[in-house]
Amino acid sequence: MKNKLVYLLLLLLSISTYSKKDKNYSTYFLIRHYEKVLSVKNPHLTKKGIERAKQWSTMLKNYKIDAVLSTDFYRTMETAQPIANANGLKIEKYHPYKLKVDDLKKSTVGKNVVIIGHSNTIPSLVNSFLGKKKYTDIDERIYGNIYIVTVKGSDIRDTLLTLE
Repeated sequence: MKNKLVYLLLLLLSISTYSKKDKNYSTYFLIRHYEKVLSVKNPHLTKKGIERAKQWSTMLKNYKIDAVLSTDFYRTMETAQPIANANGLKIEKYHPYKLKVDDLKKSTVGKNVVIIGHSNTIPSLVNSFLGKKKYTDIDERIYGNIYIVTVKGSDIRDTLLTLE
């Protein structure tokens, strides 16, 4: 786990350094919410989930995050809140099946954007960025994935890191 965190921090620092030099370079961090209370229609995060959600703001602290997007559920909003707070931002709510990735890319050129979603929506959003079906739904037991999508014009690259 410690090696994965070091690797993630080094990767994030290298992306951050490059993106500061090029205003046409956008970075999107797509994250599934953390552990939720089970058997409730719109569950909150568990205590463990709340603590782990705070880790994302620590891992992304070297970035100037320009926007934080979240679906309108307690678990995603609670995962997004520490990142938004650390960057002095309000969370922008989105509907995962109505989010137009091409419009988002145009409106966020040169920005760092965090998108919080669900096991069945984050991979499909990444696929929309890529223009191909590369990722499938995240297993319900996995909460530590972060998909990093970088966009510079038509050059789109992705990295999947798993912290578990």
